[in-house]
Amino acid sequence: MGDDSPVISSAYPIIIKPAFDKVNQSVKEPKASDDVRDAFSKVESAYPGWTHDFLSQLIRAVELPVVSLNEPVLRLEASVENEGLRINRSDDIFQDLNKKSANLKRILSRIPDEITDRRTFLETIKEIASAIKKLLDCVHQVTEIIPSDSGRQTLEQRKKEFVKFSKRFSNTLKDFFKDGQANAVFYSANCLINQTNLIVQTVKEKCE
Repeated sequence: MGDDSPVISSAYPIIIKPAFDKVNQSVKEPKASDDVRDAFSKVESAYPGWTHDFLSQLIRAVELPVVSLNEPVLRLEASVENEGLRINRSDDIFQDLNKKSANLKRILSRIPDEITDRRTFLETIKEIASAIKKLLDCVHQVTEIIPSDSGRQTLEQRKKEFVKFSKRFSNTLKDFFKDGQANAVFYSANCLINQTNLIVQTVKEKCE
């Protein structure tokens, strides 16, 4: 699991929680589904990746025609609002970080729809590169105003990890234009989204 498995960390907030929220809107006694949702949440918190493993095994058990969760999770990233991944401070720099992180994830989530159109996809890649640069610039500014040395060091480490996965994403794109393996691009894009979320979570922990 770990940082190399971003879909794992996204499965609960992107798929399971919204599903239970919709169920609760249509049932007379939502408490039962709340209890099940809370159980998923607790297990996921104690064992990160459990939800992803559960869904993967369920797909195999019923023989659904879905090979990987990478594509559907990537598609859903921009459509599911997660308040836990939003900084609540009203300062311009923090709101700017919210916007830039959301924008990068929104562009990345378009990949499944655009990857088969080479011209459109190349333009999207340019947008992603620009969004990555703007996000890194914003993170640099935020790092400078974090009050504690340990907080700054933690965010610097997050930024280094983000850069590492950005480079992996770039290499994956180069491979895609050689071998056409779209699922590898979906996976790598989810990696980048995972790292983006970790940056926001770190800023929330150190600044709120």
